[in-house]
Amino acid sequence: MINRNHHIHTIIAALLFGCFFVLIGCENDINVVKGLGKKVAGVDEAKNVESYMSQSGKTKAKLVAPSMLLTQDEYGRKVEYPKTLKVDFFDDSLHISSKLFARYGSYSERDSKVLLKDSVIVFNVKGDTLISKELLWDQNTQRFSTDKPVYISQSQPARQRLIGIGFSSDQNLTDVHIGHVQPGSFFIVPDSSTIK
Repeated sequence: MINRNHHIHTIIAALLFGCFFVLIGCENDINVVKGLGKKVAGVDEAKNVESYMSQSGKTKAKLVAPSMLLTQDEYGRKVEYPKTLKVDFFDDSLHISSKLFARYGSYSERDSKVLLKDSVIVFNVKGDTLISKELLWDQNTQRFSTDKPVYISQSQPARQRLIGIGFSSDQNLTDVHIGHVQPGSFFIVPDSSTIK
């Protein structure tokens, strides 16, 4: 004869035992749960980039780079140029007014600034040249600045060579301010007898 009570007790024991493992197995790692709500930054890559930048409907610059990385995070988009970049800046008549070269560059959409590093060279059509290890370009003000050492060579309106630490200028290198002028700098003032 089948012991009915024994059979019911076995089924209840199996259910309780199974529920125990189900409850134990459902415990979540708190770090895994926290990570579910975070955005994962993806990286898009482009090769042989040619990009035009405009402001108020006017073309201001043309950028050429062999590689571009685009990342998106909670702070906005960031564009990086890890393998050099070249930029031509244009005047209102679309003539090149100055050129820029750097081995690395990044652009933060949040603050509209470009950070240039490693062998930064900027020169304008008059032959004025700026060389620095690092340079920041503000897209809104269209000004360059750095707190690093900088070398500037200008030929007009007067010949000068400036070596300094800290720098600010418009993108055409016509309104130049040096923070701390270093030894080796010179400025040649034209003789008043040569002025017509």
